[in-house]
Amino acid sequence: MRTFRLVIACPDRVGIVAKVSNFLASHNGWITEASHHSDNLSGWFFMRHEIRADSLPFGIEAFREAFAPIAEEFSMNWRITDTAQKKRVVLMASRESHCLADLLHRWHSDELDCEISCVISNHDDLRSMVEWHGIPYYHVPVNPQDKEPAFAEVSRLVKQHEAEVVVLARYMQILPPELCSEYAHKVINIHHSFLPSFVGAKPYHQASLRGVKLIGATCHYVTEELDAGPIIEQDVVRVSHSDSIEDMVRFGRDVEKMVLARGLRYHLEDRVLVHGNKTVVF
Repeated sequence: MRTFRLVIACPDRVGIVAKVSNFLASHNGWITEASHHSDNLSGWFFMRHEIRADSLPFGIEAFREAFAPIAEEFSMNWRITDTAQKKRVVLMASRESHCLADLLHRWHSDELDCEISCVISNHDDLRSMVEWHGIPYYHVPVNPQDKEPAFAEVSRLVKQHEAEVVVLARYMQILPPELCSEYAHKVINIHHSFLPSFVGAKPYHQASLRGVKLIGATCHYVTEELDAGPIIEQDVVRVSHSDSIEDMVRFGRDVEKMVLARGLRYHLEDRVLVHGNKTVVF
């Protein structure tokens, strides 16, 4: 069923829900899902509504125009999206295939409602798997001594394919600050650790040396600060002293796949609202 998704963040005050609800009711809007959250610490209010598109007398542009005065009255940061318009996704990976293969399978099985425009990789290892799905594959090698040309090409490809979200499915390169800034809250990464523990390289090795009993994975938005962006989703699995580093890597890969898939789904469904360096996920 085609719906419009209305997502709002604004300073908290009395009357927000009533105003939005009255607006929708006055236009015969049929709400199929509604979520609200009041953050007492920040004093902000967050809202997500799904409305049946066929219940409204106008399209999305007319909706924006009609709703604008209410948004201005309450100083809202807001957006309205149409589920008929699938988001364009660019996937990036290196040599490890588990996260990329999982996303491609979910997309192929219609579990992810998006358009995968292409895959970009700094290695050529995963080409046959990607092209089997009929998706363009771009091999963009990264010279460790001079990374700028590679990332200029990455930026060009992302723009060429009009990406609305970029997913780092175990892409083992650090994006330049300019790219992080240009696509703020549009680049999703999977880190193989339960952040903020064990940032950077080889977190499973770090976890093993520390003797932890839980390892996990974190799906987050990419920022200029390494592995420190707003967290979308996390999960953990229990380990013990008898598990080797190889065991932890194997357990961790399963968690990584699930966490990244859930995080991407939440983003595609407009369930993630970013406020500062935190998220509200409806």
